[in-house]
Amino acid sequence: MRIGQRLGGGRCADVYELDEQWVLRRYRDGLDATRELPVISYLSASGYPVPRLGPRPPSAGPGDLILQRLTGPTLLEALLSGVMDGAEGSVLLARLLADLHTVPARLSQDPEDRILHLDLHPDNVMLTPDGPVVIDWSNTEEGPPALDRAMTAVILAQVAVDPDHPAAGGARELLTALVPHLLLAEGGLPDRHLADAAARRTANPTMRPAERDLIGEAVALVTTLSR
Repeated sequence: MRIGQRLGGGRCADVYELDEQWVLRRYRDGLDATRELPVISYLSASGYPVPRLGPRPPSAGPGDLILQRLTGPTLLEALLSGVMDGAEGSVLLARLLADLHTVPARLSQDPEDRILHLDLHPDNVMLTPDGPVVIDWSNTEEGPPALDRAMTAVILAQVAVDPDHPAAGGARELLTALVPHLLLAEGGLPDRHLADAAARRTANPTMRPAERDLIGEAVALVTTLSR
């Protein structure tokens, strides 16, 4: 497996060029990517927009995923550039969450449980010529859809309440437009799931102390917008 240039990355992983069709997503710090494989495969078979999985060469490690190479901006880039506004972005995010939550759980025996992304924010949505594709399934679990909606809201709110973040204003606009859509979904945004989302964000080892300090204010903003 010949690994090309680094194309990008996030808090936990980097993405490298393999060829014109495929990229390598490699975790740092020895994290295991193999648990994502059946989830992505299951969602793809269900018709949900995820990257296609590529063939795993013998040299691939447990922290490696071979994924379809996607072209196009992220939703975040489209929002920051003005190609899409907050109202349009909110409709897209709400639809991606709602569509995901129509997919039955793969393992759970609870009929109310669904596949959850738990990190579905604008930088994890690629706007390809064939439509939006949701990336980075490293946090995926099965559980109540309201928790997924709460996580998205809290993530956006953390940016919105950060006075030093250059995208704070845009995040607030997006969140303000998004919350009514989330409240209309079955189950809405219960306080208990907002509290769970806040606890998960607090326990996230990739959170910087300054980001953790904003979680309480972020939840308060979501709560205010929900009322």
